[in-house]
Amino acid sequence: MKILKKVLVGFSALIGLILIVFTISLIIDSYNTSYLKIENQEGGYFNSYFIKNVNIIPMTSDTVLTNINIKIVDGVIESIGDSLNSENLVVIDGLGNFLLPGLIDMHVHVWDNYELGLYLANGVTAIRNLWGQPMHLRIKESIIEEEIISPIFFTSSPKLTGPQFIGGDNINLTTPEEAKERVISYKERGYDFIKTYYGLTEDLFKAILEQSEISNMDIVAHPTPEVPYHFHFNPQIVTIEHAEEFVQQPLNYQLDSAKLNEIVEGYVANPHSTLCPTLIVYYNIYAMLMDDNILSSDNLDFMNPLIRMVDSQAQFDRWNSTKTEDSTIVERIKEQHNFHLLIIKKLHEKGVNIVCGTDSGIGITLPGYSIHQELEFYKQSGMSNYEVLKTATINPSKTHELMRNLGSIEGGKLANFVLTNQNPLEDLKTLQNPIMVMVKGMRINEDQLNLFEDKARNRKNIIASALRYAENLLIER
Repeated sequence: MKILKKVLVGFSALIGLILIVFTISLIIDSYNTSYLKIENQEGGYFNSYFIKNVNIIPMTSDTVLTNINIKIVDGVIESIGDSLNSENLVVIDGLGNFLLPGLIDMHVHVWDNYELGLYLANGVTAIRNLWGQPMHLRIKESIIEEEIISPIFFTSSPKLTGPQFIGGDNINLTTPEEAKERVISYKERGYDFIKTYYGLTEDLFKAILEQSEISNMDIVAHPTPEVPYHFHFNPQIVTIEHAEEFVQQPLNYQLDSAKLNEIVEGYVANPHSTLCPTLIVYYNIYAMLMDDNILSSDNLDFMNPLIRMVDSQAQFDRWNSTKTEDSTIVERIKEQHNFHLLIIKKLHEKGVNIVCGTDSGIGITLPGYSIHQELEFYKQSGMSNYEVLKTATINPSKTHELMRNLGSIEGGKLANFVLTNQNPLEDLKTLQNPIMVMVKGMRINEDQLNLFEDKARNRKNIIASALRYAENLLIER
């Protein structure tokens, strides 16, 4: 009995020590991202400004409003014009630079607060997180309460899947009643919309659609092969994700341009339907196949270290193992990527709404930086620079009601801006180096943007990231 007591005491002490270590890890991680806290910034952030002598790209049309002024009050655009009153406002001299709406990435996976700074450093002022977990509700709350500077943050629910798509972080639904209960719960807990994923049978999917309409919850759909692709052309589904799913589902891995036309016509016949292509995440398979040393790249220093250690490595191993067994894989992946460009070209020519998304935060797809590669692919598909920029500005504002105040520079919209020294309508690459970013009227200068990058590089938060992921598994299962 005494031995058993000693064992129990020792075990309890060990558990206590582990909890202390874990708590300290989370505290340290929070402290290390304190540079995002608004009250810690020198002089604090203002959200009312008068910007003068600036060239505005409003994104309401393909034009530049030259040498104009803009008045921002409490984070909202009050007026734009030549003769405005700047009284009681901090004045920013635009010096003839170019101001456009902040970029919006409609498909990301956020793992820590460092990534919020990386998005801002790349001119991304709003993000849609599509792998909802409890930590994302806390991030959302801290942003709403203006505790941290961040892109405007929207998050989906956890991924809803069918009974056969097993995975530790998938919510495996088995009955329509359970599906409805999940939708109701996610609405109450504060998730912004529902994320549907693989494996949903028709009865489960219909239950989600029905309850989402009742609960006023939009759906973001990763197409599931258990129902026909056209099943996703439902008004409750705000965006359909991934151009690659055209190939992997209705085209059955055949790069069939004639059959592709049928899918495109499905979008045309359902004008409420929007595609979020995420071309870069698929192209990065090709990048991994072409570079045996890609995981040692300095760029990967910006990935969350847990994701880099686990997911980046797993994806690299998977595709390089495939390359060893299949000598045609490199060519086939590249051909499918080129087919994705054809998909975008055909949809765009038909006037289908396309919104920019990267699937960043998984594999080797970098938070923030990847949006520039994604936009470049849209350009390669045949879009003009203006049309490319629409996918990351005004087009997203046509999807969710809660995004209506984003995406353009006009009265009443949020003051989410990117300031560049060259005209992005002439050269998209200028977006890679913003000289100022503004979120809800809060100004972030170039030095601060550089700081956000420096702080995120080679961060040491594996334990903290693992704890947050474990929390998700414990709470959501």
